[in-house]
Amino acid sequence: MPTPDALRLAQEADLDLVEIAPQGKPPVCKLMDYGKFKYENAQKAREARRNQTNVIIKEMKLRPKIDKHDYETKKGHVVRFLNAGDKVKITIMFRGREQHRPELGFRLLQQLADDVAELGFVESSPKQDGRNMIMVLGPHKKKADAKVEAKEAKEEKAAERAADEAAEKAERTAANAARPASTPKVKRRSENLDPDIDV
Repeated sequence: MPTPDALRLAQEADLDLVEIAPQGKPPVCKLMDYGKFKYENAQKAREARRNQTNVIIKEMKLRPKIDKHDYETKKGHVVRFLNAGDKVKITIMFRGREQHRPELGFRLLQQLADDVAELGFVESSPKQDGRNMIMVLGPHKKKADAKVEAKEAKEEKAAERAADEAAEKAERTAANAARPASTPKVKRRSENLDPDIDV
């Protein structure tokens, strides 16, 4: 169809003439509402961004001679990160003579991997990198699933709190109803006033 005819059709239909495939022989055009088309594409892109999940790599640093309590604290952080669906990079830092005993760091990393085996897996095995030994743990569940679980847990907790507040309010109301009604105070003339003044 010649271009002037196509433009006339577009004007009659109150639409835009949009070139879709300029490389084609002949070029391909379409009659459409271009503003609506752009808006719908922007909405699709926004929805795609909303559903997109970014996996973040969290880092936890340890020393080979870590105390048991400190190890438990750091392990708790790793468990929290894995529950949230994030990858965790574990770094063992060696100083001085510790560099000649890399097996201490390797054993510590293996112990940590065994302790969190139900939440994550070893994505990259321990490797010596200069003064540090690095291992990466990946979560078993995806970030999106972890977000959904966290949201459900939050809603459940809010519902429990609301139920507790309602029960407490009902208890207070029942306690107030059981109390005898107080008699109103009778206003008496104050003794401090001059008896000759009429109030």
